[in-house]
Amino acid sequence: MGFYSDIILPRLCHLAMRNKQLVPYRERVIGAAEGRVLEIGVGSGMNLPFYRAPAREVLALEPAPRLIAMANASGASSMPVTFLEASAEAIPLDQHSVDTVVTTWTLCSIPQAGTALAEMRRVSRPAGKLLFVEHGLAPEEAVRRWQDRLTPAWRYISGGCHLNRPIRSMIEAAGFRIDRIETGYMPGPKPMTFMYEGSARRK
Repeated sequence: MGFYSDIILPRLCHLAMRNKQLVPYRERVIGAAEGRVLEIGVGSGMNLPFYRAPAREVLALEPAPRLIAMANASGASSMPVTFLEASAEAIPLDQHSVDTVVTTWTLCSIPQAGTALAEMRRVSRPAGKLLFVEHGLAPEEAVRRWQDRLTPAWRYISGGCHLNRPIRSMIEAAGFRIDRIETGYMPGPKPMTFMYEGSARRK
């Protein structure tokens, strides 16, 4: 999410990415990764310390060279990590080449998120899985109205973040079947903190 994505200042999201409240989400989502893993939008590598077996390799995709340099310099992962300087809308990997795709607070800020999700499906093996934790469209109408009102300005100040993307329906529309999903607010302003956490597989 723009609010939580690890983008270099002056974007407001930089500090939020270090929020200790996000650690349990990272532990659950990253801890479920297996085999050859593609992480979408690795940023400066905040997720890298959480990878462990049965994951065996991390392909860390990130379009910003400066963030790749930061992540590479951190040496934070015990797994082999290969950095891919590329967009999620054009993933430079072969079809059916990864076991797990991971996306954490990223779908909100990808300009063509539907295209990116289709790419994630393309590179996933038939039995592969998509692990995600994202913020997005809230269930209450009053909160949704605020999300719609705030998103134009919020996108401008937070690196393209959309507060109102319907994460579940976006994932399903891209050809994934949801295996597990948990939703709810984490502490903070409601328009920015409705979370979707779960896993999905190719249909």
